[in-house]
Amino acid sequence: MSYQNAPDLNTGPQPGPKSPRRTGGATTDQDCCLPLLEHQLGVGDFLKIQSAFEPSDPCQAICMSREEFMQRMTETVGWGTKQEYGELFDKVDVAQDGFINWDKLTSFMLFALYEKDERAKATVVPAWKDFEFLPVKHKDTIQKVIFLKSSSRYLTISKEGLLGVWGENLKLQETLPISSDATKLKHLWVTSLVSLENVNKIAVAFTSKEICFYDLLSKGEFPCQYKLQGLKGTPICMEYWYDPLDANKSVLSFGDITGKVQAIVFTTALISLFERPASAHEDEEAMVTLSWEELLSGYHKCCYTLQHNLHHGDWVRQGTEFEW
Repeated sequence: MSYQNAPDLNTGPQPGPKSPRRTGGATTDQDCCLPLLEHQLGVGDFLKIQSAFEPSDPCQAICMSREEFMQRMTETVGWGTKQEYGELFDKVDVAQDGFINWDKLTSFMLFALYEKDERAKATVVPAWKDFEFLPVKHKDTIQKVIFLKSSSRYLTISKEGLLGVWGENLKLQETLPISSDATKLKHLWVTSLVSLENVNKIAVAFTSKEICFYDLLSKGEFPCQYKLQGLKGTPICMEYWYDPLDANKSVLSFGDITGKVQAIVFTTALISLFERPASAHEDEEAMVTLSWEELLSGYHKCCYTLQHNLHHGDWVRQGTEFEW
């Protein structure tokens, strides 16, 4: 084993004959403060020790007794006392065989360096920073997290109706309250959120048996463009799909607490999701309120409905994209 590239070994100047080291006799207070011999040996010292253990015949290994080790090391290394090398020998010869070789010495040194490193880590005091209190935007459970590919932003919606807009680096940019006229804010419970990417809108479902559609292209707050009311059951999950080859074709599917999975199939999504009354054309930003019965009756020519009811009244908590 070679120590030429050992990073933890001392590579600085080593104590010479004039260094204030103990030379035998009684132990003094100054002696107790001196570092151990194995902690002062550098790379150059180990190269000298390695050469002393190198046999002329590679098939043989050189072993040294305690006396031989003390004598040869003081001569080979050029500094340190016989007593110190004797103490080092005793540490290496844990089995008390009366002799050591190069493998035993290197194994001990690696273990000693490991222990030294562990002790150094244990004494390091963590540099804790002062506590930083972050403002909590959501006061309740986050119901859904979606990613907007068009703007590389994330949207989160919480149970109490707070919409969070997050950057791609997950830093909060703004928060907007989403409310429904049918319920007061304190009674509001948002159940799901889905992105209508092809028309730059989002749909939000409420416990008031409503689904509201919000425009993402408006400046400032997201205005509600359509409000679908009168659903037979509270929608608790929604999924959305659109045809990448014809973005006019899209499907909004949702499951409710009665066990039904229903879908609204849009045929002219890029033009309009639903029919707008004549009075609404005067104010393009006015919210249009429509009922589920209107959709079932076929009044809206730009969309139609589908329904699946095979869940025996169990809550439909999760769905998947409904493709055309």
